[in-house]
Amino acid sequence: MRRKIAICWFRQDLRLSDNPALLAAGEAERVLPLYILDTINPDRDLMGSASKVWLHHSLESLSQSLDGKLWIEKGDPSEVIKRLIDTYPIEAVYWGRCYEPWRIKRDEKIKAYLAKRNIEVKSFNNALLWEPWEIKKDDGSPYKVFTPFFRKGCLNYAPPREPLDPPKKLNIFESSLSKSIDNLKLLPSIRWDKSLMQHWIIGESHAQDRFSKFLAIGIGNYKEGRNYPSDHFVSRLSPHLHFGEVSPNQLWYGAKHAGENKNIDHFCSELGWREFSYSQLYNNPNLSTRNLQSKFDSFPWIKNETNLIAWKQGLTGVPMVDAGMRELWQTGYMHNRSRMIVGSFLVKNLLIDWREGERWFWDTLCDADLANNSAGWQWIAGCGADAAPYFRIFNSVTQGEKFDPDGNYVRTYIPELAKVPNKYLFCPWEAPKEILDAADVKLGETYPEPIVDLKISRERALSAFKSLS
Repeated sequence: MRRKIAICWFRQDLRLSDNPALLAAGEAERVLPLYILDTINPDRDLMGSASKVWLHHSLESLSQSLDGKLWIEKGDPSEVIKRLIDTYPIEAVYWGRCYEPWRIKRDEKIKAYLAKRNIEVKSFNNALLWEPWEIKKDDGSPYKVFTPFFRKGCLNYAPPREPLDPPKKLNIFESSLSKSIDNLKLLPSIRWDKSLMQHWIIGESHAQDRFSKFLAIGIGNYKEGRNYPSDHFVSRLSPHLHFGEVSPNQLWYGAKHAGENKNIDHFCSELGWREFSYSQLYNNPNLSTRNLQSKFDSFPWIKNETNLIAWKQGLTGVPMVDAGMRELWQTGYMHNRSRMIVGSFLVKNLLIDWREGERWFWDTLCDADLANNSAGWQWIAGCGADAAPYFRIFNSVTQGEKFDPDGNYVRTYIPELAKVPNKYLFCPWEAPKEILDAADVKLGETYPEPIVDLKISRERALSAFKSLS
């Protein structure tokens, strides 16, 4: 006998296609599509400012796909669901799993409560190719190095499930008691988000469009081209993927169906890095706050608020660093190569704790993801799993010369350096005065002097690292 009403609780799977939870709920006589902004349970900010803006528009898009019938709530999900099942003949609740530690604890309690009420409750893998508990070493312990995790663990495990079609028809339960998306107050009171949104079109259909364009014009040179911030060889799908407007299964099989070559393999391996990050988070719930390598607990970080603010504002006087930080501020996104450059500069040239960078990215990235963000910063700092060695310090000048050879990236985000010739674009402090005068640049006035000497700060970082051993 069909269930009378089934709740599909949307979380980070804001789409209709390839959504097992929605398909299960659609088998009932009526489905109640529900989104709850949890303001009670998170053990840190639920999301940063940029992510809130993205969520607002993503929910609008999802609701439109549901004929405007997405049920919106705010508060404690336990109380919301209890109220709904006390009020309506709800016989089942389905959702896609999330993997943040606080969400796991919350969901376990809700599952236990619903079971006591004889409400069918099921969760589904809506967000990963493989569950974190599935990919283990032969002795049952989690992998700590990416290559064996992916090659031996993931690729030797059962293949990810094929993407699922959207429900052919949904009989949606609706009520005037649902709150509006505006009631969630996700948009800032001072509407800085309007300039941010000039860079994005949000929602499931747009995620699919972006992926199609990437397959057409980006993936052909992905392995090499993804290193160049001004080129168009990256997918820029990370915010869509984080909010579940597109699933990793759709990306995995969409790429695989496009052919077999080194670029497609590399794209799939990047999806593997996402899986590795979630494995780290699942097995290390304090990933965002605690060094995976305990020897870094005594690292001599420097507290310097002036330098931290300069880094955040893209005013360090080091062009490749400043371009990356301004890209982040203006677009809510940063190219992967730039993320490594700005991260290395913060933790190694400035010796500022990686957790400061993690928190700033959490607030300013549209794709801010607890697993990816935390694992990425621990990788950069050298204190995480399979991390880059601490002594690997990115030289911001040579990185610019190699990966922004025409200077297009720096000139886009630092227009005050637009007239500086390429020879000095990445190190304007080395330019003769007549060159700077001709380029209308006055260091310390129109563009900052470097806040740190790259060579001296590199030696200082190496010395700090040696103090750990």
